[in-house]
Amino acid sequence: MAEREVPPRVVEAERVASEAGFKKSCIPEVGRLLRVAAAAKPHGIIAESGTGSGVGTAWLHSGLGAGARLVTVERDEELARRAAGVFADDERVGVLTGDWRLLEQHGPFDVFFCDGGGKRDDPRRVVELLAPGGLLVLDDFTPSPHWPPRFDGEVDELRMFYLTHPALDATEILTTPASSAVVAVRRL
Repeated sequence: MAEREVPPRVVEAERVASEAGFKKSCIPEVGRLLRVAAAAKPHGIIAESGTGSGVGTAWLHSGLGAGARLVTVERDEELARRAAGVFADDERVGVLTGDWRLLEQHGPFDVFFCDGGGKRDDPRRVVELLAPGGLLVLDDFTPSPHWPPRFDGEVDELRMFYLTHPALDATEILTTPASSAVVAVRRL
């Protein structure tokens, strides 16, 4: 199978990550999922918590429609500054510095990649920030063959919250044999 092309901004953001010593960037398998999610909402408001060096942001950007906007937030000021440089030539993209709750003034969201703040500390608010029909992507889970899903021998309450939330239609997908993501849609 031929190697899949990586969008130029992803390559640039990966270079920024390397220079900054940032090791928690979005993996390509999740990145491709983000591109599809953004492309599904060509006039949408797309959000990301946890910009890091901008790798996930770049994947979202690769699917961004001409009428869409993308806002991302990073609490590390230096990383946010570096990531903003990757998107400085595109007015559709805004990089905020601070707490993830800064996103609230830009919602509700048609796509929300919740990779940083909110995912664990305020999951109810994460769901509330989704527009009806909005897509939620949460990565960095460990696959579990059990129901309810388990992590370290215990029921994974966080994953259960998202998978069983009454306002969401949600599923878990493998991104690699050792990692998974929860993808959900807010019910209309």
